[in-house]
Amino acid sequence: MLPSLFLLLLLATTAAKTISYPAFQLFNVKEALILTQTRTQTSQYQQLFINQNDSQSQGIWKLKLVHRDRIITSSNSLHNHTHLFHARINRDIKRVASLIRRLSSPAATYQVNDFGAEVVSGMNQGSGEYFVRIGVGSPPRDQYVVIDSGSDIVWVQCQPCTQCYHQTDPVFDPANSASFIGVSCSSAVCDRVENADCHAGRCRYEVMYGDGSYTKGTLALETLTFGRAVVRNVAIGCGHRNRGMFVGAAGLLGLGGGTMSLVGQLGGQTGGTFSYCLVSRGTDSTGSLEFGRGAMPVGAAWIPLIRNPRASSFYYIGLSGLGVGGEKVDISEDVFQLNEMGNGGVVMDTGTAVTRLPTVAYEAFRDAFIGQTGNLPRASGVSIFDTCYNLFGFVSVRVPTVSFYFTGGPILTLPARNFLIPVDDVGTFCFAFAPSPSGLSIIGNIQQEGIQISFDGASGFVGFGPNVC
Repeated sequence: MLPSLFLLLLLATTAAKTISYPAFQLFNVKEALILTQTRTQTSQYQQLFINQNDSQSQGIWKLKLVHRDRIITSSNSLHNHTHLFHARINRDIKRVASLIRRLSSPAATYQVNDFGAEVVSGMNQGSGEYFVRIGVGSPPRDQYVVIDSGSDIVWVQCQPCTQCYHQTDPVFDPANSASFIGVSCSSAVCDRVENADCHAGRCRYEVMYGDGSYTKGTLALETLTFGRAVVRNVAIGCGHRNRGMFVGAAGLLGLGGGTMSLVGQLGGQTGGTFSYCLVSRGTDSTGSLEFGRGAMPVGAAWIPLIRNPRASSFYYIGLSGLGVGGEKVDISEDVFQLNEMGNGGVVMDTGTAVTRLPTVAYEAFRDAFIGQTGNLPRASGVSIFDTCYNLFGFVSVRVPTVSFYFTGGPILTLPARNFLIPVDDVGTFCFAFAPSPSGLSIIGNIQQEGIQISFDGASGFVGFGPNVC
């Protein structure tokens, strides 16, 4: 059995070196199917967060991350894995369409120590992929918010609620917070918000998402609490009219690269640094979301971040190729390039589940994988997946390794569970990649699961590993 993660850093030297890694690994089919039936009851949902705020390591406040598959509400307790899979893919299709539209169109100092928060997946809440639990206001009211590396605005649903969707916690009431301060129209903070408007002297915001979801309300400065770390005067949206796929969560925690995201607002206090580890679906393992330079790991494989002036919210990286079975697939590196017009490129996104690749790259990649899995029985395609296998009755199977070749040398070789996923509970597994209808590539959260990923905005790098979760 191979380790779950391989990170190989090819060093540039005058002498040529050949670095090899395993071409095949064993995939535990039986274990993967058992995990499709693992659920956490609603009564345990709140308990996942109790007494987790007291853990501190090297000055970083760290709470546990739990995958969304562990959470279930009474309303969908009978939903099987097939239902959850299709619901997730339908949300994913809308998410990707939204990103493509956004990226194809023209385009304050807070004193805070390193801190972190517990991240919970929200799949069974019918919402964003992962949740984090934070305190809003003074005294803090605990709220679940979706984390999104492709969005900037931090917002929660607010009273009075003209139009609100269902959320797990009571809707936040600013009248009960001693630290809530409405932002005036003349404020510099209001000028930083896209689509800002003015009403009765107060700054109003509006964010529309590509799937038809939206949030509208007033902009405010408020205190956010992460465990015992308190962050004051954070600009947040107080949403009075909200609609969409956030059901279960109170709002959204934007972690994008723009000035209005939480990362952007913290600025020099954290150096634009944060790290996350998305827990593998269906398991009892935990992960984390951490902020501050102390969260940057030693021994990670670092690659440069690429800036797209037309889309400052997104984290672009350099991808030079894809590998199957220890060999690089014959794909031109130009396919993954961000051009001068701001089109194409490779985005890392926590809100997208399945990695999308330009069609020409996907087809070559898929064909290489099929060529090395001829011994496995095939199954019909399912949803967006055209390459599936019938592994009913198998305990484990031998599959080729799958790798990302990053610009500059590092190679990220994925564990099999990050590219072969169950689409039902009877043994159908699919190759978890899909073609993109545009030149944009998106590395989704299925491929990121279980791997420590760190962003150092000040230095302009993203790191992979060395830890797994």
